[in-house]
Amino acid sequence: MDNVVVTGASRGIGLAIAMRLARDGFRVIGVARKPSEAFAESAEKIGDLGELHFEPFDLTDIAAIPAFVRALRERRGPIYGLVNNAGVGSGGLLANMANDDIEATLRLNTLAPIVLTKYVARGMMAAGRGRIVNIASIVAVNGYSGLSVYSASKAALTGFTRALAREVGRVGVTVNAIAPGFVDTEMTRGLDADQRERIVARSALRRLAEAEDVAAMAALLMGEGGRNVTGSVLTVDAGATA
Repeated sequence: MDNVVVTGASRGIGLAIAMRLARDGFRVIGVARKPSEAFAESAEKIGDLGELHFEPFDLTDIAAIPAFVRALRERRGPIYGLVNNAGVGSGGLLANMANDDIEATLRLNTLAPIVLTKYVARGMMAAGRGRIVNIASIVAVNGYSGLSVYSASKAALTGFTRALAREVGRVGVTVNAIAPGFVDTEMTRGLDADQRERIVARSALRRLAEAEDVAAMAALLMGEGGRNVTGSVLTVDAGATA
């Protein structure tokens, strides 16, 4: 059974991806700073259908990432797949954002996945197989007022995806990104009715995408159907950018 690491797996899109991959037969290692009730309930629901495990780790501790990856391999064995989902979506006008908030966003959304991928990809390259999926965002291309730093962090991930695909493709490792739009999660459920209505009205399908839709795309890329897909950024936004 192949190991897949999913970061930011305690809730939302990350948890949906972790559950879907576990059901697809992968041994999923969910990573987050601390466990959540939702993750524990999901692991219980999976039962005999798959394996869903939790590993606590703070990805903003960049210096500790090499040791974390080494310990994971020692406990779980080789890592076949990596889904870089953990991120922070803090917004605000750039002129008013605290420098500490800017640095924190770039550290978790950009620096952490790049460094984590560096150490995980080494094992994939040695094995001659592996799948890397980065969770980006449509705002990396379209932009969104009040999300300039977040947009920059996700744009960096898409460039990283395309370049790394060239580096590791020759040894059998694929690298892709998924760019969700507004997804029906706890965050968007906090929007008022008018805000949700405006977002829905902009989409071709007149609805929000769901976390399970992003999970289905991750499953495609991680499975046999994704073996010849690399260097791509796949949009899941119910047609908001159509």
